[in-house]
Amino acid sequence: MADTISDLALLPAAHQARLIRDRQASPVEVVDAVLARIDALDPVLHAFCVVAPEQARKAARAAEAAVMRGDALGPLHGVPISIKDLICTADLPTTSGSRAYAGFLPEDDDICVERVRGAGAIVIGKTNTPEFGYAGAGKNAIFPTTTNPWNPAMTSGGSSAGSAAAVASGMGSLTIGSDGGGSIRGPASFCGLFGLKPSFGRVPAWPGCRDPRHPGLSSWESVEHLGPLTRTVEDAALLMSVIAGPDPRDWHSLPGGDVDWTAAPRSPLGRLRIAFTPDFGFSVVDPEVREITRAAAQVFADELGCEVVEDSPPLQDMFDLFLAIIMRDSDLGGLRALAGRGLVDLPGLLMMLERDWTAQDFTDAAMGRQAVCNTLARFMRGYDLLLTPTVSSPAFPAGHFNPVEVGGIPAEEVNPSPFTYPFNWTGQPAASVPAGFTAAGLPVGLQIVGRHLADAAVLTAAAAFEKARPWAHLWPDMVRGA
Repeated sequence: MADTISDLALLPAAHQARLIRDRQASPVEVVDAVLARIDALDPVLHAFCVVAPEQARKAARAAEAAVMRGDALGPLHGVPISIKDLICTADLPTTSGSRAYAGFLPEDDDICVERVRGAGAIVIGKTNTPEFGYAGAGKNAIFPTTTNPWNPAMTSGGSSAGSAAAVASGMGSLTIGSDGGGSIRGPASFCGLFGLKPSFGRVPAWPGCRDPRHPGLSSWESVEHLGPLTRTVEDAALLMSVIAGPDPRDWHSLPGGDVDWTAAPRSPLGRLRIAFTPDFGFSVVDPEVREITRAAAQVFADELGCEVVEDSPPLQDMFDLFLAIIMRDSDLGGLRALAGRGLVDLPGLLMMLERDWTAQDFTDAAMGRQAVCNTLARFMRGYDLLLTPTVSSPAFPAGHFNPVEVGGIPAEEVNPSPFTYPFNWTGQPAASVPAGFTAAGLPVGLQIVGRHLADAAVLTAAAAFEKARPWAHLWPDMVRGA
């Protein structure tokens, strides 16, 4: 049992759930511990755009009563969880970081929110995101900018900015983020967390990005993945065991039953054949990021018994195609109408809306996406996993949407995040694991990519690396002082 109430907030979710189930800790104590950390740290980090203390405490008291009655308990019973502000919650505002939706209350919870509530989790609040998720930092026009617990002068990434900052600072051990081009994995890299983008369709999304009544919210349909950001692989697997599985409201959702989520982190890794690329053969990468991720990849060879080959799929920079796919997936007319009313603030999104897109722009993007999917499918026939840096740079200054420079080259001349979005196109499972720290003390992530639908292999590999290079005991200085 934890020594103090404050310690409860810093325990992994699986540990919290066991203490609650064994009556060694109360859901009320755990929720109070997390809320105390939010009170202490969120005025600096701005991870949350909505906190619901009374609602959470009421749910905690009901959870405690259920324990004392001896009721059957769900796997997340009494465990606090936060939800990214792009994901619908019927009892808390879902603003998507936009003035157009300030105070908006959806009619329904998103399916994943329904499921975590059904498993006994307690929603403590909504976490900050850039407008409609269209940026790599937690900055928007209605809430303060989210910062990084490892250095509050730096960004926590995006678009799951608040989710990453919350978990990295002990303001809840579980959160659900979304990833349309790296928005789980990038913040995980910047904040020293485990972030999983499961295979496309593993976690059903509805009504978020599936409801055409709400321009901006109804975006990213063919690339959006929902998944966990956590401090441990076990916690991510536990959360996936609750939120994964088909639902008829999401026509993209996959059948379930082929992955034993909680068993995957405990499974033997085996002698895998693994490719590592530091740069995809074309990308500019910060020298420290390159060195740290290369050393992390070598752990799989030197300590985990795998064959690691430096090899790269024959890709090229396709960021303009990425933008076209996002626009094709969006309600372009609806967003332009919001912009015409002065309700869109993000400069990059405004530029995308002002562009004179043609049908051929969109079909060229679709053909380019097909080519990438075929290229990666052929490449992965020769490998069980692919390892890359998660992001080309460490965290950059808060208040910016992109780094000022990467490897000494101005950011406008390079793509600062080439490693993540191709796997949103293919739908392959991909995760970011903490790989080390820069000389300035900023975390760096290693991306682990699996074959089509090989989510279990990604979790197994991530857990093996976590055992070889543990990270969950590492906390930012501001957390230890709270």
